Amino acid sequence: MTDRTDSSNQLFQNAAHLRQAVGSVVVGKSEQVKIAVTVLLAGGHLLMEDVPGVGKTVLAKTLARAMDTRVNRIQFTPDMLPSDVTGVAIYDQGNGKFDFQPGPIFANVVIGDEINRASPKTQSALLECMEERQVSVDGETHRLPDPFTVFATQNPAEMEGTYPLPEAQRDRFMARISMGYPDREAELSMLESRDGADPLNALRPVLSADDVRAMILQVQQVFVAPSIKRYVVDLARATREHPAVRVGVSPRASLQLLRAAKAAAAIAGRGYVVPDDVQQLLKPVFAHRLVLGNRGGRQQHGYTEAERVVEEITAQVPAPTGA
Repeated sequence: MTDRTDSSNQLFQNAAHLRQAVGSVVVGKSEQVKIAVTVLLAGGHLLMEDVPGVGKTVLAKTLARAMDTRVNRIQFTPDMLPSDVTGVAIYDQGNGKFDFQPGPIFANVVIGDEINRASPKTQSALLECMEERQVSVDGETHRLPDPFTVFATQNPAEMEGTYPLPEAQRDRFMARISMGYPDREAELSMLESRDGADPLNALRPVLSADDVRAMILQVQQVFVAPSIKRYVVDLARATREHPAVRVGVSPRASLQLLRAAKAAAAIAGRGYVVPDDVQQLLKPVFAHRLVLGNRGGRQQHGYTEAERVVEEITAQVPAPTGA
């Protein structure tokens, strides 16, 4: 029991150090930083959507810089090919064999910048990577590093030169966040701190790859009562039965909500999940997966309407009051 308590305290402290380090650069976005760290420790992938210039890429780069891990950045463009992401087998005349040259996806942290500027064909190259942590090329399977996470940014779908993310791609992201404009004080602070040197350049890692791996494994040991699991399933089923929703969330979404809730509990210093852990993550985990009907206006997106639907479901589905 003592060893488990000590490790829980260590995870709590490490997560706090990570959030503090990221918050020293990304000012005024504590909730977004918290969700990003939660997704990381849950072993998931994060999608950040908003208009250009509000700090999506900065958040991804800062979180990556705060960890001593291998980081690659992929700038998605319309002319990219799937092999530009995963890698390609090149014939070596010397040994008469094809040698696999890994692409930029082979990193612990992959920053996918403006992911929806790539064609759906190129986007699909990420499906196997994100779900199975592997790449298959020419009949051979290559494992990705551990830990492995994707922090992807995208501009709103109505902006010029973008492709909407397919449902299968959106479903691979554990959570989606919107950065939003900073408040007045945060924007003033940004102007002062970035008037000279970029604070990101002064940031030093606070966690190693081994630390992150250990934290992810420890999150998996967080206790979830049967009543909490039933609550997650009831919430997921409610999205499939809501009159405004054409396609509700998948079983994968239920699993990822549970994993994210376990990470949230661990970050809060608890070894067990409570209903509030689930509720605070419902919008980030569920909303981007919903395909709305006519009430949503735009069937493929409509995040504001989708979040309102999630709010209705949260209010309608009773939360457990005991184990």
